[in-house]
Amino acid sequence: MKPIELIEKIKGGEADALLKRVYVTDSAVEEQKPRYIRTVEKFIELFGEDRDVIVLSAPGRTEICGNHTDHNNGKVLAASINLDAIAVAAKSDSDVINEKSEGHPMNTVDLTSLEPNPVDYGKSASMIKGIVAKLKDCGYDVGGFDACTTSDVMGGSGLSSSAAFEVLLGTVISHLYNDGKIDSVTIAKAAQFSENIFFGKPSGLLDQMASSVGSFVTIDFESTKNPIIKKVGFDFEKSGHALCIVDTHGNHSDLTDDYAAVRNEMESVAQAMGKSVLREIEYSDFLKAVPELKGKVNDRAIIRAVHFYNENIRVDKAVSSLENNDFESFKKIITQSGYSSFMYNQNVYTPTNPTEQKLSLALCLSQQMLEGKGAWRVHGGGFAGTIQAFVPLDMLDEYKRTMDSVFGEGSCYVLIIRPVGETRVI
Repeated sequence: MKPIELIEKIKGGEADALLKRVYVTDSAVEEQKPRYIRTVEKFIELFGEDRDVIVLSAPGRTEICGNHTDHNNGKVLAASINLDAIAVAAKSDSDVINEKSEGHPMNTVDLTSLEPNPVDYGKSASMIKGIVAKLKDCGYDVGGFDACTTSDVMGGSGLSSSAAFEVLLGTVISHLYNDGKIDSVTIAKAAQFSENIFFGKPSGLLDQMASSVGSFVTIDFESTKNPIIKKVGFDFEKSGHALCIVDTHGNHSDLTDDYAAVRNEMESVAQAMGKSVLREIEYSDFLKAVPELKGKVNDRAIIRAVHFYNENIRVDKAVSSLENNDFESFKKIITQSGYSSFMYNQNVYTPTNPTEQKLSLALCLSQQMLEGKGAWRVHGGGFAGTIQAFVPLDMLDEYKRTMDSVFGEGSCYVLIIRPVGETRVI
């Protein structure tokens, strides 16, 4: 479809059903149309109007339970959300990818050289290169393309804007060069590989998998090659609660070492017991080994390992509660997860700047308002960024008003659980 035809289709309502499959509500569809049109118009400006284009989407994700468990082959419960990254893309005849993200310079990637380079760590172009390299290595067709992208997944929000971008690029390659046949798990693994090896950021597989697979999903990473993925049958709209993400606008600079330390310390416990990751060790064996571990690893590593094991148990309990439509039990489990992250995993504020505790403040205020009624916990990697809260609908206005008054207007986001992951929209 030519870009001009695409704009007419969106304006005329012919794409409404396709958009609603992704964005759920009629109002959300109407809100998305100007963004889609703006992205197509940018494509025309940069790459011309005579190309055949497709439109793709990859969502941000919210971590429901399983905080910092994935990197040690643990269990998670997550969900895709209505905030997403979209791309208007077209094949090219060259060995070059040109990708223009709204508000950022053009990324140009030469596909004749697909090796990681530490000099390029932290650059979006290196993410693109890494995804192409991994998919090519997996035996899929790759090639040049031109794309304009936009994202409304807030950076630094714990909603995984980087994973949405990575998964989006894998989805582009799947649909432009492989007839959409690259499965969601492979795209997620390519995205994680790119982030680890080409972008230079240590991460587990949760963010990319939740974005790629979509909906409520529980993932068991005991085998990272073949993770067990299960959709969770629960209709959140009937729960009587809203899912809120509160952006505390904390300082995100220089947190990579904090994130890496969580994983490294958990793995140091495993290595002291002759294994690579904690999941390879039974919880009972770990507890028996604590006296011997003391002195071999630091105290915080042992405490973080306790968090890991109990968080895995909480994931199973949370999934069971949802499948049994027991939302009251579910809320208690989520709040317990939050306490464990604060006390044991210790990722609510950075030890390098202990007086800045915006996450702690948001959790404190949430407890004062929601105790006995809702649930609250740190969200995502932690140390700065966002918290998550399940808020009874009759308290939503008050909760949102309170959080916005403390952290700034628009800091509290009310999210929709999106029913699909990575997808071709039009």
